[in-house]
Amino acid sequence: MNRLGIIAVVAAAIVAVALPFFLAPFGIYLISMWTVLTIAAIGLNLTLGYAGQVSLAQGAFVGIGAYCVALMTQAGWPYPFAFVCAGLLCFVIGWILGYPALRVQHHYLAFVTLAFTTLVFLVLRNEEWLTHGIYGIDGIARPTLLGWSTGEALDFYVFSLGALTVLAATTWWMLRSPWGRAFVALRENPIRALSLGLDTRRYTLMAFAIGSSLGGLAGALYAPLVQFIEPSSFALGLSFNLLLMVIVGGSGYFFGPFVGALIAVLLPEWLRVTQGYYLIVYAAAVMIMMALCPSGLLGLAERAAKAVLRRDPPPVAPLRIEVTEP
Repeated sequence: MNRLGIIAVVAAAIVAVALPFFLAPFGIYLISMWTVLTIAAIGLNLTLGYAGQVSLAQGAFVGIGAYCVALMTQAGWPYPFAFVCAGLLCFVIGWILGYPALRVQHHYLAFVTLAFTTLVFLVLRNEEWLTHGIYGIDGIARPTLLGWSTGEALDFYVFSLGALTVLAATTWWMLRSPWGRAFVALRENPIRALSLGLDTRRYTLMAFAIGSSLGGLAGALYAPLVQFIEPSSFALGLSFNLLLMVIVGGSGYFFGPFVGALIAVLLPEWLRVTQGYYLIVYAAAVMIMMALCPSGLLGLAERAAKAVLRRDPPPVAPLRIEVTEP
């Protein structure tokens, strides 16, 4: 990361810390939702942007994590334990879901994950003995950690921002480890990666499992944030929305999910002044954005920066040295 990128990250971090002190409770709720969805989008970016595996199941994993935390906390289990269990459960399910990716690719894999999302939605809606069906689960309490209650909007935002920071830093470290380079090799040319001795089977499964685990952890934060969950919240639309966040922000860019989630959460709210037309305006804005910058906003910024750096520097006048005889 160059100096300009470091300055941008530091400035964004300062804004993220200071902004809630100037917002109303609903504004704090929105930026809390941004932190939660960013975690889920980071997981999808790992699966899609780095490992090149198309997945439409991320919303389903958010739902699995949310229901896991809601059911366990209401059964008396402490929130930290339920949080870890949500991540582990989604890790195992994501590992199993990764097996079809060993045999099918691209749009075929998208159909497999689409079927999985539909299956999860049907289970959440119809298995009332476990999920309460269409009635959902309400009264989900926000956690108390070491005597610190996150019941207030600002406190929960600080908690979710801290979780985002830890998980993003862990993902950053992983992507700069041999695992991250293996994921990129898997995306660029799996046959060449296999010929170089890379265990493509294992890394494909790991990409799905880790990305799904981040989706489950996002769900573990989503449940206490909204304090009421029901099956339609985790239908296919959420998976499409998360996919939109990754693509708009910039697939394969580490900070792409941060930017994409910010656009997906805030832009619809800003467009509500158009009343019933805001969804049309939102869809048109996304279509224009994708037409102008198919590599996402960060891809557009990168191309603009390269164009500026490629400009020829202004000509420098030749240095003349005059020698005078004594």
